[in-house]
Amino acid sequence: MERSRLQRLADFFHEAGMLRFTPRSGYQFLGSGRENVAEHSFRTAVIGYALARLAGADAAKTALICLFHDLGEARTGDLNYVNQRYGRPEERRAVEDAAAGTGLEEDILAFWDAHEAGRQADAPLESRLARDADQLDLILNLKREWDLGNAYAERWMNMAVARLKTQEARELAEVIAATDHTDWWFLGADRDWWVSRKR
Repeated sequence: MERSRLQRLADFFHEAGMLRFTPRSGYQFLGSGRENVAEHSFRTAVIGYALARLAGADAAKTALICLFHDLGEARTGDLNYVNQRYGRPEERRAVEDAAAGTGLEEDILAFWDAHEAGRQADAPLESRLARDADQLDLILNLKREWDLGNAYAERWMNMAVARLKTQEARELAEVIAATDHTDWWFLGADRDWWVSRKR
């Protein structure tokens, strides 16, 4: 039985929700940290938006590329770099199947393809920035794990930084590496507040 577009949209939303329950698998090798694909995609989109603003690129397009870049993992799961040495799933096909009948197929596949294109040096700026946002999210997680005492996180950070394609992302990664992950809240308040809690 063929499903209506609204039924397929409901299916699509349920499927996108599966990303909340799809763990990012690399942390098992790092030995600490955890996140799911939905958490990763959200912050990647936020980073992509900001990175595009820094670079003078189309921020909305970059954020949308980031938002949909791992959608196929609701069907394929997240394969870390070790897993990928031995095979990669047909993620584009998974995205095609997920979007089929929703009326969103063309846009979602275009965003996914744009993210894949970002691997190339001559790719549109938004595609390269989206890939860099993906790595910057990882770098932020690794910085937190490093600050919390995982010595291996620094090694992983260095590899992630080497994958960055744009100058804006490399400069941002340098600042991330030099910034304690607690500074955003710990240094924001007057130091006396942490003792007296008086405003």
